[in-house]
Amino acid sequence: MSLQCSAVKNTAVSPTSQPVIFLKLGGSLITDKNSPHTPRLDVIQRLAGEILTARRENSALRLLLGHGSGSFGHVPARKYGTRQGVRSAQEWQGFVEVWREALMLNRIVVDALGQAGLPAISLPPSASALAHDGQVEAWNLAPLRHALEANLLPVVFGDVAFDSQRGGTILSTEDLFSHLAYQLQPRRILLAGIEAGVWADFPQCTHLVNEITPASWSQHSASISGSIAPDVTGGMASKVSQSLELAEHIPGLEVLIFSGETPGAIEQALKGIKSGTRIWAG
Repeated sequence: MSLQCSAVKNTAVSPTSQPVIFLKLGGSLITDKNSPHTPRLDVIQRLAGEILTARRENSALRLLLGHGSGSFGHVPARKYGTRQGVRSAQEWQGFVEVWREALMLNRIVVDALGQAGLPAISLPPSASALAHDGQVEAWNLAPLRHALEANLLPVVFGDVAFDSQRGGTILSTEDLFSHLAYQLQPRRILLAGIEAGVWADFPQCTHLVNEITPASWSQHSASISGSIAPDVTGGMASKVSQSLELAEHIPGLEVLIFSGETPGAIEQALKGIKSGTRIWAG
């Protein structure tokens, strides 16, 4: 078992006039990461309801949703070392297995969103994104842009990708968000997991870091560890590092790392209420 610690309605604004918000539902939040193929269906359904409520209260809300792979994709990914590269016949078989697992969880999430009444549409990165040495190199974003313009809810997720240097790899949701952020210029990126934020002393979890800027990162980087449960895409330290890089290059961007375990937390975050750890340029 992994260690863990525990707005105003506006209908007059055109949907295209507000900056898009990125929301990630972490794999640790929507699955039991210590038990393979185990979705947390009650949590997924609750989160779908919170997103629906936020959209109903703000019809101008433009939202891009992403989710992790949790106890689905991470298990075969670790077994075959898929993120590091794919070359042998066995590794390609693992590539397909990771793809299948990631897609399986995505279907569960998208079905729950649809059942809640959300116009969710899945846009699998493996079908349209190419990587180079583990990073997005090319991605046809026209369908995603059209989905946002139509006020739909586009959903991306951690997925396999063909890689011009590694043969194949895995692109995490944070990798995808990093690429998309430069293209879509969001003002807020919300990363919801099971932790209350970034802990300065994980796994003791007695001191929550309220704010991280490029200037303060050196004070915290040594003490912030990665995920305890299997996570082939980097864990908490990687999330913070990627978030800081984006905050330095995208004017006005703030990233929130917070817990989605508390009922209502996702809804409140979408309304602009801050919780957890804020990452910004300072």
